[in-house]
Amino acid sequence: MSRRAFEVLKSCDTVAGYGTYIDLIRSLLDGKEIIETAMKKEVDRVKAAIDAALAGKICAVVSSGDAGIYAMAGLIFEVLKERGVHVVRPRDPSARQEGRPALVVEVVPGIPALASGASLLGAPLTHDFAAISLSDLLTPWETIEKRLECAAMADFVIVLYNPRSKKRSWQLEKAQSIILKHRSGETPVGIVQNAMRDGETVRILPLRDLHLAEVDMLTTVFIGNSSSMTYMDFLITPRGYRTKYQIG
Repeated sequence: MSRRAFEVLKSCDTVAGYGTYIDLIRSLLDGKEIIETAMKKEVDRVKAAIDAALAGKICAVVSSGDAGIYAMAGLIFEVLKERGVHVVRPRDPSARQEGRPALVVEVVPGIPALASGASLLGAPLTHDFAAISLSDLLTPWETIEKRLECAAMADFVIVLYNPRSKKRSWQLEKAQSIILKHRSGETPVGIVQNAMRDGETVRILPLRDLHLAEVDMLTTVFIGNSSSMTYMDFLITPRGYRTKYQIG
């Protein structure tokens, strides 16, 4: 986590989050009120957190990675907008104007899986990339399929979030078949599980074998573009310096 996130957790008196994420930081939460909900209870969690903040508590909503990337920041703003809550940024002078009550909201930057996972692989995201979640719980599969097709056709490095779960077993193989229409089966693919946590694994395999990989919801998949390559145990996507400069 970022240092700012650590500071916020120390200063707040209430923490809301999904149980798995609360467990990751439970050692930092002694003496704090905890609002903990299960998967698919995100709306209830956000409503409870906002109620706590409106009651005068300093409340932090935690997510894994970065709160604004496939996480809770967007939903919090949606609920605040639905309620018509006056929201300001920290140190915003408008918070004190006209005596109007305001809720101070800070989105604390974190370290997303695409950044931590990329660092473990080497440098797969040095050029343009697209991040796509394979979870169709909130996004229709037809939309996901279209995004995969377009990203593959445009030769983006593709980062796949939520590649497989117990109830979603076929989406990764379907994504593989779509990308293989535009990319060689030898294209290197990086698979990172539990990046920077206990149980971390990092491996590289060719795109043609992706359907055989053991992945889960804690796995991030990095599919190289047409210029991506491996060197030793690393995955690299060149930026293009070789075409312009003498690097040897």
